[in-house]
Amino acid sequence: MDDKMKNPAPLVPGGLTKIINPNKEDWNAVLQRPTQTVASIEGLVNDIFKEVAAKGDVILKKYTAQFDQVELADLLVSEKELHEAEALVSEDLKTAIQLAKSNIEVFHEAQRTGRVTVETTPGVACWQEKRPIQKVGLYIPGGTAPLFSTILMLAVPARIAGCAEIVLCTPPNKEGKVDAAILYTAKLCGVTKIVKVGGIQAIAGMTFGTETVPQVYKIFGPGNQYVTVAKQIATKHGVAIDMPAGPSELLVVADDTADAAFVASDLLSQAEHGVDSQVVLVSTSKDFLDKVEAEVAAQMAVLPRREIAEQAMANSKLIYVPDDATALALINEYAPEHYIVCVENEDFYVNNTQNAGSVFIGHYTPESAGDYASGTNHTLPTNGYAKQYSGVNLDSFMKSMTFQKITKEGLRAIGKAVEAMADAEGLQAHKNAVSIRLERLAAEGENQKN
Repeated sequence: MDDKMKNPAPLVPGGLTKIINPNKEDWNAVLQRPTQTVASIEGLVNDIFKEVAAKGDVILKKYTAQFDQVELADLLVSEKELHEAEALVSEDLKTAIQLAKSNIEVFHEAQRTGRVTVETTPGVACWQEKRPIQKVGLYIPGGTAPLFSTILMLAVPARIAGCAEIVLCTPPNKEGKVDAAILYTAKLCGVTKIVKVGGIQAIAGMTFGTETVPQVYKIFGPGNQYVTVAKQIATKHGVAIDMPAGPSELLVVADDTADAAFVASDLLSQAEHGVDSQVVLVSTSKDFLDKVEAEVAAQMAVLPRREIAEQAMANSKLIYVPDDATALALINEYAPEHYIVCVENEDFYVNNTQNAGSVFIGHYTPESAGDYASGTNHTLPTNGYAKQYSGVNLDSFMKSMTFQKITKEGLRAIGKAVEAMADAEGLQAHKNAVSIRLERLAAEGENQKN
């Protein structure tokens, strides 16, 4: 490894690490995420899955007592609790949630696509239609930051898509209650069932079904590393997931035209999500890195969640590269979940970025706007999965079905080709399914002649 990688300079105690022009062969090390491997967590996940599959609610309550320090007689949120929660949410917050819901609805409604129909050959009609996934599960983190905004991002498109059953799992607090804003938002968005259960056990419950938790066909939502691995294990049991969405991350690319205070605030906005979050600043200006360094220290000093942000900053980087082309290559290699572009050469970055979950362009487009109210979805691929996964969108809650109808004319047109291909693959029954029909049509033709 290059000398400049051996002794990176720390920003503040527990803070960002500054890296100057790393060699390309060191990029994997520079861009490493602060996540455990699936293998290190998989054993625990499998053990809990087996217990939940065998004993249902008893195990959900057991692990809720162990991890959330509360013993629950009933895992379901009651109508009384929903009513009480509505009264606890301020009118200002209700107005904000309703505005965000409206914008998210507008953006996701616009994603509807109609039936696609084509006649590939005269007499061969093919079409595609989208149908909703009937039963979906939403995982909503609680803990230090109850993410009621994620309900908007998941339940709104689920409703637009037409999902019949929308199950929400979220961990309770030590009093056995769920955050009032989570309950208000869930009711507003049409969630059909809310269960007080979090972590691995919640994913297991939605995977297998219990006395309280319905089994679902697809699970959505972010979570910590344990939840992320649990979702991946759920796929081994016949349940689909949105994506491997783990701890939150942000990459900002900025030059001397950017505002250091703005950039620092964006970095800290992601760092305060959790201790395993990661933020990265890439810049072609060493002076700008120094300015952001100072701003981060100043702004972090007054944050209520300073301790969390400081720990997240230990996972994070300030990276100097000499030119835009190098910066872009590094960004595409990292494939950030959230990606802010604050540079003079804006079009170069926007037009040539291939791997990112969601892109925020310009000095007045903070990532937090997308987290809440601009209308785009904030459930996005992390840990480099933006190279092959999309963020949640309307199609995430639907599946495409294809249809075809072939007339006699159509079968005559493609029948010989099907026979030849089936014969070449040694699938005689496939060939016969066509041949028997063509023979019938030939016989009908002879009868008409006579």
